[in-house]
Amino acid sequence: MNQLSNEKLAYFKEKLLQMKNETEQEIHSNSNHGPNESIQELADYDNHPADMGTEQFEQQRDAGLDLMRQDHLKEIEDALDRIVNGSYGLSEKSGKPIPEKRLEAMPIARNLVEEED
Repeated sequence: MNQLSNEKLAYFKEKLLQMKNETEQEIHSNSNHGPNESIQELADYDNHPADMGTEQFEQQRDAGLDLMRQDHLKEIEDALDRIVNGSYGLSEKSGKPIPEKRLEAMPIARNLVEEED
């Protein structure tokens, strides 16, 4: 049984929807920059091989950040699903209520802090 009132659930749902929108915008804005854009720019100049290495590192870093954004979006969507199915605010491990302060700080929280490993 969920300990959160309907008002609190609506509050967290709105917060999660805002987070989802922001994350989707970040994903969309970063997908508009093709990975070869900056390499093409570098190809127009006589560059040191380290410049290409730096560019490759930045591309790999950006790809990693994109994966993190996708994972974050999935966590947000999972939290929204928990609101729908009535399990939001309850620990997935113990079934105990997650404190509102934790949900406020991390609305996608799945477990109590002391349960996490």
